[in-house]
Amino acid sequence: MILHLNDTHDPALTSWVDTANEADTDFPLQNLPFGVFRRLEGPSLAIGVAVGDRILDLAKVLETGSFSASDALRDAAHQPSLNALMALPPAQHSHLRARLSAALSTTASAPLRRRVAPCLEPMSGVMLALPVVIGDYTDFLTSAWHTERHGRFKGLQEPLPRAFFSLPVAYHGRASSIRISGTDAVRPWGQIRSKDGSVRFAPSAAMDFELELAAYVGQGNEQGHRIPVADAGRHLFGYCLMNDWSAKDIQWWEQVLGPFLGKSFMTVVSPWVVTAEALAPFRGELPSRPEGQAPTPEHLATAEGTLDIAMEAWLQTRAMREAGTAPVRLSATTPRHLSWSFEQMVAHHTSNGCNMRTGDLLGSGTVSGEEASAMGCLTEMTAAGTVPLTLPSGERRHWLEDGDEVVLRARATREGFVPLGFGECRSRILPALPPG
Repeated sequence: MILHLNDTHDPALTSWVDTANEADTDFPLQNLPFGVFRRLEGPSLAIGVAVGDRILDLAKVLETGSFSASDALRDAAHQPSLNALMALPPAQHSHLRARLSAALSTTASAPLRRRVAPCLEPMSGVMLALPVVIGDYTDFLTSAWHTERHGRFKGLQEPLPRAFFSLPVAYHGRASSIRISGTDAVRPWGQIRSKDGSVRFAPSAAMDFELELAAYVGQGNEQGHRIPVADAGRHLFGYCLMNDWSAKDIQWWEQVLGPFLGKSFMTVVSPWVVTAEALAPFRGELPSRPEGQAPTPEHLATAEGTLDIAMEAWLQTRAMREAGTAPVRLSATTPRHLSWSFEQMVAHHTSNGCNMRTGDLLGSGTVSGEEASAMGCLTEMTAAGTVPLTLPSGERRHWLEDGDEVVLRARATREGFVPLGFGECRSRILPALPPG
């Protein structure tokens, strides 16, 4: 399903929330992503919409009667997560987006502005929370460059698995340890194989980040019923950034059926869910299949491309932070490097009748390209820890060290449209806890 452009994408739209009109904002009127926040003076969670440096309290604005809403939408707006809102039909999401855009636009009437203005909160005065109750989490492996490099590092005879261009490879991750941006990751303990072949239980010495895009499922499917690739888009509510923290030395020893303890200790996501409709203008083509590869299987074939977003990973070490030095950019990449789209991931995930549910999270896998500057993790940048990366500060990194903070950012840009941002996905590594 290809989402069509509408009035909410109009680049001429401006907002009476002045900061939404600033050139460098992540949240112009054309974005309007959803999140969940808590006021500093109270414990209750509320659903909000980001516009400039403000958050619009969704339940509060609906109570003003500023625009029409179904009973289901009103009920969903009062929930402490986005799940009930995401489960509504896509047409209701689109209607809500149009009403929010009109209410926040400079074309809104003075009485409407007076009703809406008290529903806005400064972002600086709230705490953002995990926006979705995530029941299941599936992480895919869709970059051929990332996959092939890792295969070579492991010494595999076939660095790129034969199945790679036949289906989107994936594993079932751990939903319980997904956390919001700003949550620090404690260095995990695990079994690690030494060079002499012995195995010891110790804190990981090979910590890495993975720069990923992730999608939230809106409406799911009944068990036993597939989601055709042509309909998969209507099941994707929106997108966020994801840092799939990894302990590579633990992962590479344990990985027989797939990653387990080397991944399950922590995954971090950005707090705002940028809707699929907001990103409709920012679609790019999937890369061509390599010569000699069979065509895409018919049940996964689609003319719809992937998202064209500029994604970046930044690093600030403890020494840089103490010296007041700004983070350094490690990676600049895009989902256009991926060989499979999220629509194809959904179609494949349900091709055996697997039932997806509202709030399920799908990770793209590390977003890496051909060039060194487009590598989406430190493992690739250091050839699995064998070639140190020298930072502008003079520090060297084979792997991430305690106190290192990774910040992921993304921005969708296209000529003729207003750029959209995702907000930051930020997390710092803390030392391993003592044994016992």
